[in-house]
Amino acid sequence: MTTRRPVPAGEDSPAVRLCDITKTYDAFRANDHVTLDVARGTIHGLLGENGAGKSTLMNILNGSVRPDGGRIEVDGRPVRLRTTSDARAAGIGMVHQHFSLIDRLTVVENLALVARPSSWPRRCVMPVDLVGIEERARLLADRLRFAVDPRARCGSLGVGARQRVEIMKALWHHAQVVIMDEPTASLSPVEAQELLSTLLTLREQGATVILISHKMPEILAVCDEVTVLRDGRVSRRLSIGADDRDPGPRRDRLEADLVQAMIGRPRPDPPARAAAPGSPRLVLHGVGDGARVGPVDLSVHAGEIVAVAGVEGNGQAELIELIVGVRRLRTGRVLLGSRDVSSDGPRTRLACGLGHIAEDRHAAAIATRMSVTANAAFGFVGARMGRRWWLPARTMRAHAGSIVDRMSVRLPGLGANIEGLSGGNQQKLVVGRELARDPSVLIAGQPTRGLDIGAAGDVHRELAALRDGGAGVLLVSMDLTEVLAVADRIVVMRSGRIVGDVPAADADVDTLGGWMTGAQPSEQKGVQPSEQKLVGA
Repeated sequence: MTTRRPVPAGEDSPAVRLCDITKTYDAFRANDHVTLDVARGTIHGLLGENGAGKSTLMNILNGSVRPDGGRIEVDGRPVRLRTTSDARAAGIGMVHQHFSLIDRLTVVENLALVARPSSWPRRCVMPVDLVGIEERARLLADRLRFAVDPRARCGSLGVGARQRVEIMKALWHHAQVVIMDEPTASLSPVEAQELLSTLLTLREQGATVILISHKMPEILAVCDEVTVLRDGRVSRRLSIGADDRDPGPRRDRLEADLVQAMIGRPRPDPPARAAAPGSPRLVLHGVGDGARVGPVDLSVHAGEIVAVAGVEGNGQAELIELIVGVRRLRTGRVLLGSRDVSSDGPRTRLACGLGHIAEDRHAAAIATRMSVTANAAFGFVGARMGRRWWLPARTMRAHAGSIVDRMSVRLPGLGANIEGLSGGNQQKLVVGRELARDPSVLIAGQPTRGLDIGAAGDVHRELAALRDGGAGVLLVSMDLTEVLAVADRIVVMRSGRIVGDVPAADADVDTLGGWMTGAQPSEQKGVQPSEQKLVGA
């Protein structure tokens, strides 16, 4: 990467030291006298349940949040990080969970935005050298072993490539400490493995990496040390050796220890498989949008969880939009129970018993500038909230409170802006809101993305309870571990079509991965394409 800056305090000083950091939001203490040392040239894992204070602590280190108390040292020297520019000057870069790229700009143009001087006078008078930026971007990509076209528009890139650009942005100012906030949350298994390889490359080149993740296999695979936060405090810190990475009793004990430190209880058991499913709740007959999806034939029965697996970008998001009614149906029919809703909009479909956990909560599920109470009320206008020109405040608060209690959402208060909640707690509110509809069909798009182990297990149990109550659940997930643990039946999408269908009890990672990548021939068990039958019908 870059030549390491001289370290006055000597090589024994940690790359980063946070001492007695405190941060409070109203009555909620996000960080409670946290002390954290991150050794130079290591990958340090930061674990904790949703709302434990991980992102707040790292945003303080990144200069985007100011602490109420405590001090920060970088390379043994005290620093004051009032802004992200201060953090960059101290050699700290952060890759956030939600990307900040401008889609209509190229990779080079997005990098040019971070390459500009931070001071306004210099920004105004210094020209932007796009040729020089492109040359440097190619050198940086080669050093990191990234396959990134600097001239490609970011909107045309896949999720994995977009994240690589974000990493390049973080390293542009010669960062020696790189913070990764849930970096694999939106990645396919193959892309996630590539990202972990990138972290190892960064460590080999002398960088220090802080990895925030809820995924225990990732932490155990690449981290040298792990710190666990719980309720804003450090609850556990330990080193991970080579023997801890190998499957076996030692690794199992370590993982159980970390889970206990994170959530205060053992790892939740996966829900039991369903009994024989009932009548069809959702039927797709030759559904397509005339572009990216179709034709798709699929049915979801009462008392059944059907999982749609596949590499992101193969039509799963568009299929959800066709079912919900926000994308125009060009071919085929959509049936909810016995009712054909093909020509109906989202409001009618919701009234017919459809629930929808949006894949991207920021784009389609929450209003970030509104309160928790207001967000919890979305979609409940009518019989449940009254048919007046306004929503009764008392009813809204009671409704929001029931969701918060049911899903254990951590927040300062019901009137708090939802933007101030951690990503995991935002997601728990969205999931609880859709479950509160008591839908007959639930479309769950990446419902546990960004959730900790305990919260993900709680969501899985809620989905199973909904299924056992007679609903049909369509789960769209890129996490094969989740798919195999929760689903009763699994279908795989590739290039906008279903290429595999198998009972979950008969599925394995190799077969599913082969269908996802095209290495395995397409297969729909019990279905002959010439017969035009519905998958699962």
